[in-house]
Amino acid sequence: MEFASALKIAAVPFYMAQAAECALFEHAYRERLPLLIKGPTGCGKTRFVEHMAARLGRPLVTVSCHDDLSAADLVGRHLIADGDTVWCDGPLTRAVRSGAICYLDEVVEARKDTTVVLHPLADDRRVLPIERTGELLPAAPGFMLVISYNPGYQNLLKSLKPSTRQRFVALSFGYPAPEVEQRIVEAEAGADAALAATLVRLAQALRRLTDHDLEETVSTRLLVVAARLVRAGLPLQAACQAAIVDALTDDAETAAALGELTRAVIGG
Repeated sequence: MEFASALKIAAVPFYMAQAAECALFEHAYRERLPLLIKGPTGCGKTRFVEHMAARLGRPLVTVSCHDDLSAADLVGRHLIADGDTVWCDGPLTRAVRSGAICYLDEVVEARKDTTVVLHPLADDRRVLPIERTGELLPAAPGFMLVISYNPGYQNLLKSLKPSTRQRFVALSFGYPAPEVEQRIVEAEAGADAALAATLVRLAQALRRLTDHDLEETVSTRLLVVAARLVRAGLPLQAACQAAIVDALTDDAETAAALGELTRAVIGG
């Protein structure tokens, strides 16, 4: 089956807008502009892209970037099949051919040579050069390139070059306002208002901590997981310990401090 016919457009997943990000995405899509989404882990970047792709009626190709991701992993490579050498498109090439939205999640985790292949797609050329086949592939109508990363804990070895960053329309995400986050937890986890409000209060308290060396703070995603565990029958304190405290740190002293604050907030 050809990839274009195999791609499915998902039902529109739940997403609660925080500001004008949906309008910005739509304008970028209509103007054929690539989008860069910056924000902390678990704040809703991926859900937002899934929501917008379905809302616009476009199939979505998502690539979770990692240290070993190469340009060939994105573009494609020659493979041996039945004794013959055949070309196999990578996910980026398939999205370009079919006019899908291609989402590269945490793009700075990929190898440095990987982002270079995005340049001709992210400017007015909108083409993908495939060096191994000699093809210069124009983007099909509907194609959009979206990348994301967490800028909060980047170092000089893991940041986007200005030559890459300035090709994109930028959209900055943060954690939702408390009233918005509560409604997200209610909707995503099927939690009642009281449980969702308690978890959001806990998140607010944990995010105010400044005297612990946490790589990341508590995300909305972790609140949803904790709420689901509670709905499944786990006591609130145990759910928060497993889904939030132990997920944030491996350091025993830090975990003890986070646990103490958790008990103070939830009353356990």
